[in-house]
Amino acid sequence: MRELNIGGLSIPVPIVQGGMGVGISMSGLAAAVANQGGVGIISAAGLGMVHRNPLLDFIDANIEGLRTEIRNAKEKTMGVIGVNVMVAMTNFAELVRTSISEKVDIIFAGAGLPLQLPSYLKPDSLTKLVPIVSSGRAAKLICDKWKSLYDYLPDAFVVEGPKAGGHLGFKRNTIDDPRYSLEELVPEIVREIKPFEEKYGKEIPVIAAGGIYTGEDIFNIMQKGAKAVQLGTRFVTTEECDASEKFKMTYVNARETDMEIIQSPVGMPGRAIVNEFINKVKNGLKKPIKCPFHCIKTCEVSSSPYCIITALYNAYKGNLKSGYAFAGSNAYLADRISTVKEVFNDLITGFNDALSRFQSAQKPGTDLTPD
Repeated sequence: MRELNIGGLSIPVPIVQGGMGVGISMSGLAAAVANQGGVGIISAAGLGMVHRNPLLDFIDANIEGLRTEIRNAKEKTMGVIGVNVMVAMTNFAELVRTSISEKVDIIFAGAGLPLQLPSYLKPDSLTKLVPIVSSGRAAKLICDKWKSLYDYLPDAFVVEGPKAGGHLGFKRNTIDDPRYSLEELVPEIVREIKPFEEKYGKEIPVIAAGGIYTGEDIFNIMQKGAKAVQLGTRFVTTEECDASEKFKMTYVNARETDMEIIQSPVGMPGRAIVNEFINKVKNGLKKPIKCPFHCIKTCEVSSSPYCIITALYNAYKGNLKSGYAFAGSNAYLADRISTVKEVFNDLITGFNDALSRFQSAQKPGTDLTPD
């Protein structure tokens, strides 16, 4: 695997750990990934639940929680640390400003178009900016807007396909449509951003995400033009993951048929592991709630049968009767709890094996074909 460059920031191993809230990817997991040469990401979503403070409301506790997690991660690693911030969060601007003031290496922003993201940078800011998109059109729009308004281009793009876990940037009827697969999206986005790279002399690497689980998956998607990959699900079943043991075991015990698309209260489809809580929601046994936090701009409070932040926090703590686990389409492949180092070794070995097979297939006189 080749070193990844994001805005002049060198990353030895082109593996980015996906941001997973609430509490699933905090400083523990992020630092462990960074120590292996990848990019460790802290999810800013719902940290006010994890870092509760009786003197602060949820929004302020979220800010203080993010500051604490960034500082904790930096104490544990000299590697690259990023923060994932959802554009749809009501305190998006404050979370971004906090991340920049704490000198986090990279901000990854999705769940909406982060059209004003560069406006939060200061003249001395070192933080790199990476939007998360699900189409070439969105990537082009962001490049156009950022360049015209701020004379700034994205330092990279994460393209998230429909096999990802959590909230998905697709309409429900396109999730299983091959035209929207990651294998189709990556080349599309590479094509859309190439004119900007050539005109302004800046490399904008594409990071592929969603359904990537093995080293062979990494090799195959890099053949489509990706310079790196983002994995979330694969890192959940590690000792260093910040979630509870019960949360991790929902992955280990899951079957392929347990991966289900649900409708989230935030107005987007999402992929989760079906359980008793989700079945109660489907059967109308959960009643509409009053919003206690006002954390997501798009949350359909008037019709929502539950608070998603509370449900995800309950799952993080291991109370799966009152919540559920978001997960990527391949979560059922997990069969044990390993370490982050073991995951990296397995991914690199699998990548090298796929590369060797591909190279053998290129030699004259062989009948092998590349995967």
